[in-house]
Amino acid sequence: MSRVENLNNGNIFDFADTTICTIKNRGIIAYDKDITACFTGHRTYDGSRNEELARAIKTLYAEGYRNFLCGMAVGFDISAAEVALDLRRELAGLKVHAIVPFEGMQHRFSEGDRRRFEQIIREADEVITLAPRYSIEVYAVRNNFLVDNSSACIAYFTGEKGGTAYTVHRAVKSLLRLINIYHNPQGELF
Repeated sequence: MSRVENLNNGNIFDFADTTICTIKNRGIIAYDKDITACFTGHRTYDGSRNEELARAIKTLYAEGYRNFLCGMAVGFDISAAEVALDLRRELAGLKVHAIVPFEGMQHRFSEGDRRRFEQIIREADEVITLAPRYSIEVYAVRNNFLVDNSSACIAYFTGEKGGTAYTVHRAVKSLLRLINIYHNPQGELF
């Protein structure tokens, strides 16, 4: 059993058969939760709400948020990182942090998604890899890391069960500000 220490507040995450996280730091030592937000959303996200996503990032930026944590999954996570990276040109001091659940995660992606992933890794201000290989716990550890180091969460949550639901519910329980950019034509939020 190994442990990953939360950079901000000393919380320890235990998970089996892994080693402590690898941090490729490009200037950020620890996260100030008051200016840190995370992204969570479904893998089926198609980019259709990217304008709303950009508005949500700009809103938080105007309120003083500077750090944006991305869990690097296919779909919403990768789109959110790309939008945030594009916004760095106009929003001075905005930082994008790639939180990778395990080494080699991108090898499970399609060729196109793998290229997008690798481009984000090259451009991110910081890359944190939480485990050297896949295990059943890695996604929950990543989701906990995102929530525990943030005070706001930008989500694309349709109400479907899964990792996004877990992360959104944990964010709400942890009293994070939640901005859900999903739009249901029937007007229901979840």
